[in-house]
Amino acid sequence: MGEAWGEVDTIRRVLALRGTWAVVGLSENPGRAAYGVAAFLRRHGVRIVPVHPDAPTVHGEQGYGSLADIPFPVDVVDVFRRSEAAGAVADEAVAIGAKAVWFQLGVVDEDAYARTTAAGLDMVMDRCPAIEWAANGPR
Repeated sequence: MGEAWGEVDTIRRVLALRGTWAVVGLSENPGRAAYGVAAFLRRHGVRIVPVHPDAPTVHGEQGYGSLADIPFPVDVVDVFRRSEAAGAVADEAVAIGAKAVWFQLGVVDEDAYARTTAAGLDMVMDRCPAIEWAANGPR
């Protein structure tokens, strides 16, 4: 795991932020990875907030069209978008004052990582919180 964006200490810090996670790309489709990961996070005490252009209610939580539309603080922005689009979401996470950004498996944007961490946020890329939880989640 040599990449800075996969450091165990950072993963543990982000997973310990069990307050509010905005899940970008979360829809009502149970066949999508975002749906299952959001359900997993909820089972572990995390409040999830769906962020999707259609703003659906998912897992009983009201959705929002964008991060800027969320009227309360967000701890972590969990991004289920392609790498080409994920950097803009990371910039939005910085703008709303999130504490951390998590890019899912296969999502890597080194420039976004540099901008986000330079702004003082923790960031994890190319990892899944549901997979990392067993080894690195809160005890």
